[in-house]
Amino acid sequence: MVGVLRVECSLPGTRSLKDKRRILKSLLDRLHHRFHVAAAEVAHHDSWRRAGLAVACVSTDARHADQVLAHVAEAIDRHGDLVVLDFAVEMR
Repeated sequence: MVGVLRVECSLPGTRSLKDKRRILKSLLDRLHHRFHVAAAEVAHHDSWRRAGLAVACVSTDARHADQVLAHVAEAIDRHGDLVVLDFAVEMR
């Protein structure tokens, strides 16, 4: 079972792509190490005020994958440098 979390974010405090990439790199590295998931920026690469993120969790149990992604979504939502605009979870 593979669970995928897609998150659309706004980064209101950034002033450049360099700012955005610094914030996202820190966040994505933290998610990877804390939750053992794969995470990447997948949309809005050239916009310094928006980001599209994807997080994948592989598990033998759909409930476990869903719980992990719920915790990841909470961690992203609590991150102070960005605002979550929308998110969706998909299980395959």
